[in-house]
Amino acid sequence: MTTIWFVSAPLAGHLDWGGMLKSAQALRQRGHEAIWISQPPLAPLVEPSGVPFVPISETGWLWPPPPAPDPRSMPPQEAMFLRYRRALDTWLSEDLIPPAVESLLALVKERGTPDLIVTDPFLSACAFAAEALERPLIVAGWPAGAPLDEERLYAVQKDLGQISRERIALFKERLGLKGLNFSAGATPFMESSHLHLTYFSPTWYQGDPPFLPQTRHVGGKVTPPQTPSPAWLTEIPPEQPLALITLGSAFTGDLGFFAWAAQAAARCDLIPIVVIGRNPIEPEKKAALKAALPPGTRLLNWIDYDQVFPRLKVIVHHGGMGTTHRAIIQGVPQVVVPHAADQRGQARRVAQAKIGLQLTANDVRQGQLRAAIQAITSDVQVQNNAQALAAEFASLGGADRAAELILEVLTTQGR
Repeated sequence: MTTIWFVSAPLAGHLDWGGMLKSAQALRQRGHEAIWISQPPLAPLVEPSGVPFVPISETGWLWPPPPAPDPRSMPPQEAMFLRYRRALDTWLSEDLIPPAVESLLALVKERGTPDLIVTDPFLSACAFAAEALERPLIVAGWPAGAPLDEERLYAVQKDLGQISRERIALFKERLGLKGLNFSAGATPFMESSHLHLTYFSPTWYQGDPPFLPQTRHVGGKVTPPQTPSPAWLTEIPPEQPLALITLGSAFTGDLGFFAWAAQAAARCDLIPIVVIGRNPIEPEKKAALKAALPPGTRLLNWIDYDQVFPRLKVIVHHGGMGTTHRAIIQGVPQVVVPHAADQRGQARRVAQAKIGLQLTANDVRQGQLRAAIQAITSDVQVQNNAQALAAEFASLGGADRAAELILEVLTTQGR
């Protein structure tokens, strides 16, 4: 029986990337031993999927990240460098990568050696562990891009690229490995020579630089709910349109965003569903948020996307990859207010595909949310575009196609 390890950082948002967990489920349905590996806090989120969860003590992902710099206290270029450095420290931590590799290798004694490892795009420890075990590595949720032209990089990118190269060299020396699963060039990143899965489509990435041939796009499909509808949802009349407002699992401290978006949605005659994530919020702050929400708002920590998305007329969110993907496959128009990192790419592509609008934090402060929601919920062309893109994603096969491609890697490796 084929054994496949799926490894992710211990964050809810790192389960998905558009279909990573569903790919594990699809492999299990085919009779393969797909297991999920992460730190213990993720267990309650994985176990309901039917994919066995195996805890390890360290994955190499630094969370919470180092404190964000105050841009008002330093020159703009220095502030930019520190923001990028903060992101680098999160996925390429000098302190956490070696023990994370040790945790994965120690698991072999308990579970045996896997036939291959599927990783989320930012777990550098998996790149080293796969090399140490002489097993193929697959990156789920991120395309493999050609090396960037060093002459066209900004100074901050060159500086951070140099830091990345130095750290990877340090890890290679400590671990006695060659770093085979990292790209070359000025800005090295984790790279599989076998397969990079994206749960999007070529159309979604139009205008981006060409990807390497190991990148395969599998889109995604809506799956029926596996659990009964929650009471709070069944109490809302089915003809009443809903607006989902969320910042995913990492950026949940922006309470003003929730209040502004809920007020804007209510003024558009939508019932706001505000999902604030599982991160604890001080009681007084949560009470203040409740007081700022319009009557009828549902304030929740988490929701079952399979239950809620079929009821949505619009979603207002941060541009997390999993949330963006789910809105696309459901054909739901989007208003995206990116907060960090790859969210800016998702927001740009939403606008480019004409399935929604991209706003800045300043737009939100200037009261633009209501106009944005009104525009995309009343524009028939936006709704038609959203449905067309959903159909395109579905035609690519989703998690079932991802499972086929993963198994093809094993076949080519003679396993």
